[in-house]
Amino acid sequence: MPHALQTDGFSITGRVLDAVQVDHLRRTAGQGTSLKRGGSAYGGRNLLALPEVRNLAAERAIRALIDPIVGSTAIPVRALFFDKTPEANWPVLWHQDLTVAVAERHDLEGWGPWSIKAGIPHVEPPPSLLAAMLTIRLHLDDCHADNGPLRVIPGSHALGRLSRERIQALRQQTKEVTCIAPEGSALLMRPLLLHASSPANTPGHRRVLHIEFAREDALPAPLKWAFAQEPASPDEGALAAGAG
Repeated sequence: MPHALQTDGFSITGRVLDAVQVDHLRRTAGQGTSLKRGGSAYGGRNLLALPEVRNLAAERAIRALIDPIVGSTAIPVRALFFDKTPEANWPVLWHQDLTVAVAERHDLEGWGPWSIKAGIPHVEPPPSLLAAMLTIRLHLDDCHADNGPLRVIPGSHALGRLSRERIQALRQQTKEVTCIAPEGSALLMRPLLLHASSPANTPGHRRVLHIEFAREDALPAPLKWAFAQEPASPDEGALAAGAG
């Protein structure tokens, strides 16, 4: 495990997507369930419904980052797409990623509250499950200081689920880090890492493909992952030549 991921809860890698993959994902990622703000689309949910995204999650370069940390039984369990543009330019307040997407609702002790997002049941699991998960944020544009990059509180991932009061205290006690990253690179992060982003100061895109991984057997019965699928076959729309 990268030392930074263990101690800080995040780590920025070098290039993991080539130019062909980046261009293809820019064109296909917007096909997920559309999220809109002020009438303008700014992202999508349920991206694992797309063969291109399922195949990407199985690529050797991605698995080389995920498997040593989560294990060889890791599967992608949720994928989101975000794009900050002049028409959809919003702040994201400090928060942790606290929900997982499941196939159907089953009430279990220690699990909840429940919600529905883009037609999919979501639930807050115990913090121990979230602590074992890993998110990879793939940058489809340069993330620089002026286009609303991710900001994080290092080490906050190790503190469990945080109250609003604890979040406020951490913001005052711990210096935040701005995650500057080039196109094609990846940011690995724990879901419990406290993070936020500001509106972009310059016009343009800031596209990110966000994929969450967990062990296939991490959920207690009868819960099942919403998107536990095998990689798509090549004729279902795998990434263009240059992937892999």
